[in-house]
Amino acid sequence: MSDTSGLNAIVDVAIAERAGWSPIDLANAYLKGGARFLQIRAKKASGAEFLEVARRIVALARPCDAAVIVNDRADIAALADADGVHVGQSDLAPALIRRIIGDRAIVGLSTHTTEQLTRAVTEPVTYVAIGPVFSTPTKATGYDAIGLDMVRAAAAIAGAAGRPLVAIGGITLDTARSVIDAGASSVAVIADLLSTGDPEKRTRDFLNRIGQR
Repeated sequence: MSDTSGLNAIVDVAIAERAGWSPIDLANAYLKGGARFLQIRAKKASGAEFLEVARRIVALARPCDAAVIVNDRADIAALADADGVHVGQSDLAPALIRRIIGDRAIVGLSTHTTEQLTRAVTEPVTYVAIGPVFSTPTKATGYDAIGLDMVRAAAAIAGAAGRPLVAIGGITLDTARSVIDAGASSVAVIADLLSTGDPEKRTRDFLNRIGQR
């Protein structure tokens, strides 16, 4: 897959705005901090609003050689010229996603159990995600925290299938290195990147902590 830089910085529009950030300014802060893989989530936005946000973030990311993927919406990703899509268990199947965005695009798939992960690695995906690693209030999955032992098991399954593993859910600056050490290729983070009020510096700190700078 495109280089995740070890950090999947998630721009969640609703959470960003609650923290006093526009999604565009937040994405720019992540990029300035060194993030090179952004995911855009906009669960409550209209299609038109989501597309405008995605287009603007893609335009910011291009000069930085950063990848941008869109959560759930393959149509938005295609129209915004994003690099790919991340989908969950209840979204369109990866094979259908590829009919919209093509064979070369990034497609990520969320999983929460060993059974889901084992199926996911047989799909036409670029990477698989596992979580929540720790308890988290920002992304309700309906699943309990899986812990580092499950990350290790998931990394073995994903690695055997030649798929990078992205870990998500409650990951903080203090725990990020342990998640990478457990076998994850990348950590996906929402809340902790906003926790200090300086997401640019927090991004830089994450990349330093996981050994990417």
